[in-house]
Amino acid sequence: MYVLKNHELDVSVLDPVADQARFGTRYCTGGYIFQIADPKRGDLLTGPTYPESFNTFDGQGIPDAFNLGPLCDPAGGDGKALIIGIGVCDLRANQVTEFCRWEVTLTGTAIHMRTAQAFGAFALDLERTVTLSERTVRSATTLRNTGQRHIAMRWFPHPFFPQPATDELCRFNLPVSFPDNPGYALAKSGFIRRRDGPWSTGYYQALDLAATAPLVILQRHPTLGLVAGSCSYAPTFLPIWGNPRTFSWEPFLECNVANGQTTSWSIDYDF
Repeated sequence: MYVLKNHELDVSVLDPVADQARFGTRYCTGGYIFQIADPKRGDLLTGPTYPESFNTFDGQGIPDAFNLGPLCDPAGGDGKALIIGIGVCDLRANQVTEFCRWEVTLTGTAIHMRTAQAFGAFALDLERTVTLSERTVRSATTLRNTGQRHIAMRWFPHPFFPQPATDELCRFNLPVSFPDNPGYALAKSGFIRRRDGPWSTGYYQALDLAATAPLVILQRHPTLGLVAGSCSYAPTFLPIWGNPRTFSWEPFLECNVANGQTTSWSIDYDF
């Protein structure tokens, strides 16, 4: 595991080789933020099963995912596909058959990972950079399509925050709405809140959102009070999910990347 450190925070990032047992077919293996710790206040992130256990599907910390847009070879028919940032996977068996290989460059407060992937007519270069500046952690991504076919990309970050002390959870800079549901309601403050807490199960809810600008999120935190997330992009889809241990929002970025094109984006987490 790699660790980025300054006088404010310690950021633990999984090593794609040494920590391979922590990866499955869901989360990108490069730039996976496993934990962020404040030396004075302790760990700031959690997960669906944290701290009792860990599994590759639920994850913990701030993983991100391309797995909902697998690149399948139409002529293959064997259930195999390329999942960006992971490698060649057997979708039927839900197993990684060949992990991608990352070139890693580490400094005290930044880690840069680069991989080249190819499968059938698909090929791409992927760069993931995690940077620590004061109390801001930036996760940045660049994807270049170097293959013969366009890439229909679906990506989302999945930050796992500990449940706050109050029922209020998060608020967005863009207007959102959602139907009546058993898990969430809108508080008078504008924050989405837990309904009928404390919870004993998990709740997923897709939000209605017409994003015309980059998304900014304010998140309640039991230790810090408030933390923030700032996306460089306007999300195309925005679900939220939580269980008794954690709460998360998932601002999706979905786009077509044509042959020869490059797309870049980032999200800042302010602790």
